[in-house]
Amino acid sequence: MVKLIRFLALPVVAGLAVGLAVLWWYEQGPGSRPDDGEIARAAPTADSYASAVQRAAPAVVNVYTTQIVTRGDSVSDDPLFNRFMERPRRERALASLGSGVIVSPEGYVLTSYHVIRDADEILVALRDGRDAPARVVGTDPETDLALLQIAVENPPVIDLNGPQPVKVGDVVLAIGNPLGVGQTVSMGIVSATGRTHLGIATFENFIQTDAAINRGNSGGALVDTRGHLIGINTAILSQDGSWQGIGFATPASIAREVMSDLIEHGRVIRGFLGVTVQDINPTLAETFGLQDVIGGVVTEVVSGSPAQKAGLQAEDVLVGINGETMDDAYEAMNRIAGTEPGTTLTLNVMRNQQPLDLDVTIGTRPPASR
Repeated sequence: MVKLIRFLALPVVAGLAVGLAVLWWYEQGPGSRPDDGEIARAAPTADSYASAVQRAAPAVVNVYTTQIVTRGDSVSDDPLFNRFMERPRRERALASLGSGVIVSPEGYVLTSYHVIRDADEILVALRDGRDAPARVVGTDPETDLALLQIAVENPPVIDLNGPQPVKVGDVVLAIGNPLGVGQTVSMGIVSATGRTHLGIATFENFIQTDAAINRGNSGGALVDTRGHLIGINTAILSQDGSWQGIGFATPASIAREVMSDLIEHGRVIRGFLGVTVQDINPTLAETFGLQDVIGGVVTEVVSGSPAQKAGLQAEDVLVGINGETMDDAYEAMNRIAGTEPGTTLTLNVMRNQQPLDLDVTIGTRPPASR
């Protein structure tokens, strides 16, 4: 029995020796595995945007508005009847909530126009617990932007001069106060740029994102992963009012221009031509003898406008400005609006299937109705 045990033990010892040799070779020999430090250095680390939030979030504020509505319960169109039957008039406060972004040490706050429209009182609450009443410096309904000002010491400020251009696929963060739950950060990417024809504003050039944007986010910040402001959150595309992955923000470059005009002039100064233009579609292109589906057909010319003085007529097709092709009517309108009043432009049109150039001096666009 003793001999049998010794006989069985020999292979075990030999096997153990071989195993140890192999292990030594794996650890110390050529091609040995890297040590734990090397593995840790090579392993990918989880992404975090905490530094971007830390930089941007303090400048994102809650905007509380109150509208006083006076109601009288008149029950007839007859004023004499209502004189005797009118019930006491009552006042009711309508409150709403949005977001805003502090963009200068002077306390200027950018927000969406629809957030403060018709408001009688506006209160801005900072993330650090401070709050202050706000005055309206100016509004621009045509881009759905408004500029407020608050008086607080050393306000946190976000960088309004972030890197441009924004590219599709860039990671972005939306910061605001959705549904009144408190400051919230959501993440997504830039889904598209230059979005137009949405019916949100007169002049549209939106950044589209899938970062979650809900009621209360309007006027808040869309920032990049370094905390730079790239847009003012404006609206969502939704059938029931809830977030469905399609949100829109006004680019910071446009917000900066609007802000400058509102501070200097109290309103935005835009160029004015004085026409109504309809996009060219394939049917219209064939009708007007166009080889390409470009530009817009003039459907109306305002009497006394720069367009009329230049000789532009209804059914002219505006295909370019200063020799630069206009893809559609919307592009032409944006180009005119962005031109300084008093500037002379050459309109490239097609009239009766013949090219024609008309020189026009751009006027000043009348203020938009509130």
